[in-house]
Amino acid sequence: MALRLCNPNPLSYCHFPPISHIPTTATTRFSVRGSISNHNDPRKLVLEVKEKLEKDHHYLPVGENGRDDEDMIFWFLKDRKFSVEETVSKLSKAIKWRQEFGVSQLTEDSVKRMAETGKGFVHDFLDVNDRPVLVVVASKHIPSEHDTVENERLCVFLVEKALSKLPPGREDILGILDLRGFGTENAEIRFLTFLFDVFYYYYPKRLGQVLFVDAPFVFQPIWQLTKPLLKSYSSLARFCSVETVRKEYFKEETLPANFRAE
Repeated sequence: MALRLCNPNPLSYCHFPPISHIPTTATTRFSVRGSISNHNDPRKLVLEVKEKLEKDHHYLPVGENGRDDEDMIFWFLKDRKFSVEETVSKLSKAIKWRQEFGVSQLTEDSVKRMAETGKGFVHDFLDVNDRPVLVVVASKHIPSEHDTVENERLCVFLVEKALSKLPPGREDILGILDLRGFGTENAEIRFLTFLFDVFYYYYPKRLGQVLFVDAPFVFQPIWQLTKPLLKSYSSLARFCSVETVRKEYFKEETLPANFRAE
């Protein structure tokens, strides 16, 4: 399976709602730990985080997805309920991870070999809620044959690609784990945990829901072992049938090919 990417250049971005959309005075109530005087103005909180990152983490890169990216700072502030200290901690780790993982260097060519297995892809169409769709075909994930690092690089590439397809007004994506044909040879708790850790630590609030489609009995022990490791993201999981995917998440003309009736 060849990945289709509108922009062949390396993915070096993750879309965040522009900070220009933030009102000067916040109308919602929130608790701010680590900031006292600026609690009524999110813009001031963004600048406070920005200054702390420059002072305490000056070695981190700047620019898009860097320590001075105000849109990214605001997104992490929302995730951390506007706690400056917690935002600095989580965001600095995320920026460092992006740098060390080489997110900006991931391209279609760099993940081509693993992508051709068909184990994961970003669907060409949005779901009925206008969310980009990331599909994982579990039966094609074979840990004994596939390199772990290459698996993880493909995973991150697809997350970035899905986020690049976010339409105006949408902030999260839909994940679909197709479990038809899943067997013990496909089981890998480490990779499933990695996938959710990526969303929890580095792409917070980007996963709106994840569908576990036609999960066989053999998957249940895997889920019971993995669920405690997924933290709050376990609440986003929905076990459902192929028919549910067809009727509730897509129109007939936008349904992924692997979910069409034979």
